[in-house]
Amino acid sequence: MNKSRRRIGDLLVESGLLTNEQLQIALTEKKPRQKLGETLLELGFITEQRLIEVLEFQLGIPYVSLFKYPIDTKLVNIVSKEMAERNKLIPLKKEGNKLYVAMVDPMNFYAIDDLRISTGFEIEVAIATRDDVNKSISKYYGLVDNMDDLLGSELGSKEKEDDTVTDEDSPVVKLVNQLILAGYQQRASDIHIDPQEGEVIVRYRVDGILRTERKFPKHMHSMIVARIKILSNLNITEYRIPQDGRIKINLDGNTIDLRVSSLPTVYGEKIVMRILDLGSSAIDLKRMNLHPLNYERFIQMIEKPTGIVLLTGPTGSGKSSTLYSALSQLNSPDVNIITVEDPVEYRLEGINQVQVNTTTGMTFAKGLRAILRQDPNIVMIGEIRDTETAEIAVRASLTGHLVLSTIHTNDAISTITRLVDMGIEPFLVAASLSGIVSQRLVRRVCQECKMTMEASEREKEIFENRNLHIETVFRGKGCAACNMTGYKGRIAVHEILVIDDEIRRMIMNNSSIEAIREAAVRKGTIFLIDDGLMKVREGYTTTEEVLRVAISE
Repeated sequence: MNKSRRRIGDLLVESGLLTNEQLQIALTEKKPRQKLGETLLELGFITEQRLIEVLEFQLGIPYVSLFKYPIDTKLVNIVSKEMAERNKLIPLKKEGNKLYVAMVDPMNFYAIDDLRISTGFEIEVAIATRDDVNKSISKYYGLVDNMDDLLGSELGSKEKEDDTVTDEDSPVVKLVNQLILAGYQQRASDIHIDPQEGEVIVRYRVDGILRTERKFPKHMHSMIVARIKILSNLNITEYRIPQDGRIKINLDGNTIDLRVSSLPTVYGEKIVMRILDLGSSAIDLKRMNLHPLNYERFIQMIEKPTGIVLLTGPTGSGKSSTLYSALSQLNSPDVNIITVEDPVEYRLEGINQVQVNTTTGMTFAKGLRAILRQDPNIVMIGEIRDTETAEIAVRASLTGHLVLSTIHTNDAISTITRLVDMGIEPFLVAASLSGIVSQRLVRRVCQECKMTMEASEREKEIFENRNLHIETVFRGKGCAACNMTGYKGRIAVHEILVIDDEIRRMIMNNSSIEAIREAAVRKGTIFLIDDGLMKVREGYTTTEEVLRVAISE
C-alpha cells in the first residue's frame, strides 16, 4: 500500500475545509491519545462526511457504507474482536491474498501493518463512518456462540435456569450484555424489553423515537428478565408488583448507569432501562444553540444572587442537561454549590452532589433542609414534586440563595398556576421567582445527508402566522449515519419567561394566564413554536418536528 503518509490536518487545510486558526485550536484542545479527526468533529469544525470526502479524494481511498453491505461473517475468525475495537475497523471480504477492511482512520498505518502481519494477507483499505464500524462490530462480533442452543431449547429445571442467568459465560448473560452495549452504541436513551403473547420484542428509543431492534421467542423472556433483575439487585422471585433498581457498568471506557424499572403486564414483566452516561460532561451553554435573546435572558437569571429559576417540560426533554450546563457556568471556587438529585446523572467537579434515597428516608425535602445548613450560595433541586419541597425552595430563595430546579408543566406561564395550586401563596411565588424556562427536544436534521428543498405552501402559511418568512427548508434524505431516518441527534427549543415587576404584580393580583401571556408577548418573549420555527429556518430541524412538540397558541 503506497499511500503518502501526510497528516490529516494539512490535507483539510489544503482542501479549504479548515483554516490554520481552526487547526491550531483543535491541536490545543486535543486530548491525549485522541485522533485529530475526532477533535475536529467534536468542535464542529467539520462533519464526518466532509472528512471522508477529503480522504477519498486526496488519498484515493474508497468510501463504503456498511448499512447494507454483505460482510463475510467468516472473516471475524481472522481479525480478532479486540483488534477491530482498538483500531475501529471491520473486515469486509477476502479475494485471493487480499483482505479488504473498512476503517474509520485509513491513515492509521500502524494498525494496517499489525493487521498484515497477524493475518498474512495484503490489506486493502476503505473508509467508513465511526457509527457504521461500531454497529458492525457489535452486530458481527457480538453474536452469541451458543445462540442456536438458547433459541432452540426450552428451559429445564429451576437449577438450570439459575445457572444460566448467573454464569458469566452463558448465552443469556452474553445476550443481555450485547443488548445493553448495542443500545449505548446507538445513542439510545432507553431500552425496552416488551413481552407479547408469542414473542419478546426489544426496542430502543433513539432521538426520542422508539424502534424495534430484535425479537426473541417467548420462552427466553424469563431468562432475560431474571438476568437484568440480578444485575440491578431486584427481587428475582417477585413478579406481581413494580420494582426499581440500578445497574452500573463500564462500556468503551465510560461508566454507564442504567435505571431499571419492571412493570407486571398481562404477558409478563416489561423492563425499561434508562441509559445515563456518567462519563459525559455537561454541555457548554454557548453550544446549546440558544437564541441570542434567550441566551442573554437566561444568563441574567442564573447570575442573580437570589431567586428561583425553574425549568419545565415533559420527561426526557433535556431539562437536567440544561440545569447542569447552568451549574457549569456558575461553578467557581468562590461559591458553594450543593445539589440534591434523583439520580445524580452527571458528576461535576467542584460541586457537592447529594443522592436522594427514599428507602432510607432521604427525600428531596429532607435533603434540601440539610443542605441549607451547609452554607450554600447556589442550590439545585432535581425536581419539585410536592408542596413541602416547593415551600422550602421558596424560603431558601427568600433567605439569600439562588435555587435552580425542574417542574412538570406544559409551558412557562402555566408553571405559575402550578405553584399556586401546590399551595404556595401568590405573593411568595411573585417574590421568589426570577424566571421560567420551558424546553422541548426536536430531532436534528442529519448533517451527513441534509439537502435543501423548497418550503411547502402549508409551511409558508405556518411561518407567516408567526410573522416569520421562509422560502427553503432542509431535510435529510436518509443515509447509513442516520439509519435512513434523515435525523441524527437532537436539539433543544426554548421558551424563557422573565419575571419582572409587571408580571410580579399580575401574579399577586391573580391575573389570568391569558393576561400574563399578553404581557409576555409585549416584552418580546420567544415562545416554543417561534424558537422552533427559527431553528427550522437555520437548518437545524424540520417543521414537522417543531409541530410535534410545540402547539401554536
